[in-house]
Amino acid sequence: MKVVNARRKWRSLAQVVVLLAAVNASVSAADAPMAQAEPAKPIRIVAFGDSLTAGYGLKPRHAFPAQLQKALKARGHDVIVVNAGVSGDTTAAGLERIAWAVPDGTDAVILEFGGNDALRGIDPKVTRANLDKIISSLEDRDIPILLAGIRAPANWGEDYSKAFDVIFPDLADEYGLVFYPFFLEDVVLNPKLNLNDGLHPNSKGITEIIKRIVPSVEELIDRASTQRASASKG
Repeated sequence: MKVVNARRKWRSLAQVVVLLAAVNASVSAADAPMAQAEPAKPIRIVAFGDSLTAGYGLKPRHAFPAQLQKALKARGHDVIVVNAGVSGDTTAAGLERIAWAVPDGTDAVILEFGGNDALRGIDPKVTRANLDKIISSLEDRDIPILLAGIRAPANWGEDYSKAFDVIFPDLADEYGLVFYPFFLEDVVLNPKLNLNDGLHPNSKGITEIIKRIVPSVEELIDRASTQRASASKG
């Protein structure tokens, strides 16, 4: 009987020790910092441009930034697309407001300027210089860029068009940017896809632009994600 009682005492003691160990482990786990990483913040893309970006003549939900954000989310991307378009802006006006239009915390920029320069017949050398300064400013901040190209109207003549149109591929190549050659591809001059002024896309026109530009924007998102990961490490 003494042997049996001794065994029972040791078994009970062992159970108490195990129970205390479990309690201590639970307390330690509760006191320890959360090991799980915080959820990643959405990629913040600033759509920086003129009326084509701003959504001239459209409701905000039909404008390029809003439609783009919706399309990207539908494809599984956690993004916020900010509308930093101002109707009537030239490249010079964009250069003047870049500091506040593209604030800290921006992960990527879609750069869409030049249409108003071309409509006004501004010297292509001036347009190139302004865009170069905008791009350099963003590059200095390590912000990936998608450059959206624009083509000059034919009314200024062939020489002007050649000098103007080459600005965008040249700058994209020089800086290694994500490049979408013509923002209005398959939309320009189509009456079904433009407002009555014949210059600005309607909501259906913006939808068509989104369909074509999304793969390029996804490349931009990849670059932004890589840039963010690199910055967090170092």
